[in-house]
Amino acid sequence: MSKYEAHILHAVDMRGTVSVVELSQMLGVSDQTIRRVTQPLVEGGRLSKVHGALVSNRIATDPPFLARMNLNRDAKVSIAKLAAEIIEDGASIAIDTGSTSGFIAQALRARKQLTVVTNSAFVASTLAIIPGNKVFMAGTQLRDHDGAAFDRSAFDVIERMQVDYALLSASMVDAVKGFLVHEQCEVEIATAMLKNAGRAIMAVDHSKFTQQDRRPAVRQPTLKSGDIVLTDRRPSPEFDRLFTGLDLRIAAAA
Repeated sequence: MSKYEAHILHAVDMRGTVSVVELSQMLGVSDQTIRRVTQPLVEGGRLSKVHGALVSNRIATDPPFLARMNLNRDAKVSIAKLAAEIIEDGASIAIDTGSTSGFIAQALRARKQLTVVTNSAFVASTLAIIPGNKVFMAGTQLRDHDGAAFDRSAFDVIERMQVDYALLSASMVDAVKGFLVHEQCEVEIATAMLKNAGRAIMAVDHSKFTQQDRRPAVRQPTLKSGDIVLTDRRPSPEFDRLFTGLDLRIAAAA
């Protein structure tokens, strides 16, 4: 498989649908090159083709992390585009392991000269192959369901990095308790990222503002005044108090 084929499959599988024009801009090649490279992928059933775009054929039996990325895909793509508008060329970022963070990493491929530290193998592999980027993979032992590291070496790397932004996510948002996740190790990594970050960006799609069958019980660290919250729909008024002092931004539909 050529490097272009691998990059195209990665982008389309993550976002569901990507236009030929977007792929051309992402890879720095002509539309004709995109069509030539993707023709065998379409013929082989790896992708489907619609007018001016390519569509993922990835099935629902994918590993858990990729399955989560398929949930509310359009919302996460919208949030990712907005995040890429906020994070400028040359910025330094700590990025967590959430599925929305995976979409944002894909959108950040359009940025130049980024310095990235992450405990997500998915995020690291997405951004490490972009010329000019410096990517630091934090950790050595990766979890089998999401390719994330939470060992001591992950904290050692993160704690040494000074970054402009800490990009975080949450499993649910509670109007009183705030941003919640399922595991304490996620909170500890988020705390380490925030300690040396100039500003936090919390990215959560609209589904996170509703009750869930498996309710997360661990609270993410409190955001400080001026930190950014990205979502794709304006939350109901019951969340207004939670967002006091924060920079709430609503992403336009993808």
